[in-house]
Amino acid sequence: MFISFVEALRRGGLSASLKEHLLLLEALDADVIAQDPEQFYYLARATFVHDERQLDRFDRVFAEVFKGVLPGEGEELRADVPEEWLRLVAEKYLTPEEMEAIKSLGSWDEIMDALRQRLEEQQGRHQGGNKWIGTGGTSPFGHGGFNPEGVRIGGPGRHGRAIKVWEKREFRDLDGDRELGTRNIKVALRRLRRFAREGAADELDLDGTIEGTARRGWLDVRMRPERHNAVKLLLFLDIGGSMDGHVLQAEELFSAARTEFKHLEHYYFHNCIYEGVWKDNRRRHVEKIPTHDIIHKFGSDHKLVIVGDAAMSPYEITHAGGSIEHFNEEAGAVWLRRLTDTYRSAAWINPTPEPYWGHSASTSILKTLMDGRMYPMTLEGLDEAMRALSRKG
Repeated sequence: MFISFVEALRRGGLSASLKEHLLLLEALDADVIAQDPEQFYYLARATFVHDERQLDRFDRVFAEVFKGVLPGEGEELRADVPEEWLRLVAEKYLTPEEMEAIKSLGSWDEIMDALRQRLEEQQGRHQGGNKWIGTGGTSPFGHGGFNPEGVRIGGPGRHGRAIKVWEKREFRDLDGDRELGTRNIKVALRRLRRFAREGAADELDLDGTIEGTARRGWLDVRMRPERHNAVKLLLFLDIGGSMDGHVLQAEELFSAARTEFKHLEHYYFHNCIYEGVWKDNRRRHVEKIPTHDIIHKFGSDHKLVIVGDAAMSPYEITHAGGSIEHFNEEAGAVWLRRLTDTYRSAAWINPTPEPYWGHSASTSILKTLMDGRMYPMTLEGLDEAMRALSRKG
C-alpha cells in the first residue's frame, strides 16, 4: 500500500529500507496510533528519519505524496479520492504464488508476433484481463498489471519486467558543473593519468629561465606548454529509466571526470549502446551520433568507460529489435563487442551495489561481454577501475 511512499522517500534522498517499511506496517497492524493522518505523519517520520537534517526532505516528500489528505488548522478532514486510485481499484493484487503461475508467452519473436496479432484484432479499451492490450490484469501488453515478460504501453512501469516500452520518454542531461561535497572521487580518478606538455607555450618555465639567464648573462625568459593529463577518455553514460535513482552519483562522477581529464568526450545512451548515441538529451530523437562514426573518429589509444546500472531485459543485449525504444538492426552485444575490440582499455562502472549483481541476468551478460571488467561505483571500485585502465596502457 505504501510502496509509492517509500519509493518517493528514496528519490527524495532518504535511505528508506525494506526493514523500515515493514516496521511501519507492523506498527499500523498493532494499532499503536489512532486512525488519524497527523498521528500517521509522526509515526512515519519517527520510522524513516534518523537525522534531524533530513526532516525538511521528509516533510517535502510527505506533503507531495499525501497532498490533500492532512487537513489545515481548523479545517474539516476532507479529501478527494485521486482519480488514479479509482482507476487502479480494478487491478489484480496477486500473491507470489499466483505470480509464479503466470507464464511468459515464450520467446522474443513469439511475444512480438502476439503483439502484432492483438493490434490487428483489438477493437476497444480493456481493463483487468489476461489477453488484450489494457490496464491491470495479467496481460503481457499494457500497463498497471503483472506479467513475467511483456510490452509496456501507455503508462508507468511497476515491476520492471517489460522487455520493450512503447512510449516516447524525455531525459535530462547530467549536470557536469555540480560542486562535489568531497574530493575523493577526483582522487580516485587521478589513478588514471599520464602527464604531458602539449599546446601553446603559455606557462613560465622558471628553471629554464634561470638557466638561460645564467648562461647568457641577461634575462632570458623561457615559456612552456601547460602540463596536462594526456589520457584520452571516451565516457558513455546511461540515462533515464532505472538510472534515475543514481543521478546524483552519476553527476558527481561526470563532474569529477570533466575536471580531471582534458581530453574527454562524453555521450549518452539508454540501457544498452546501439548504432546511435547522443550529446543532448533534449534532442536525442533528432540528433543522434552514429556509433560507427565515434569508433572511426577516436583512435584506439582512448580509454573507454561506460557508466550504467546494467538493469534491463536480456533481449535488449542479445537480440536485434530488443531495444525498448526503437528497432535496432543489430543486437547491443554486437556494438559493445565492437567498442571493446577497438578500445582494449575499457571498464564498466555500475552504481548498483555489487551484492545485487547476481540477481540480474542482464548484469551477468554485460559483465561477461566486458571480460569481467565491471566495477561498483564506490571509491574502492573506482580506484580499482582506474588502476586496471592504467595497466592496459
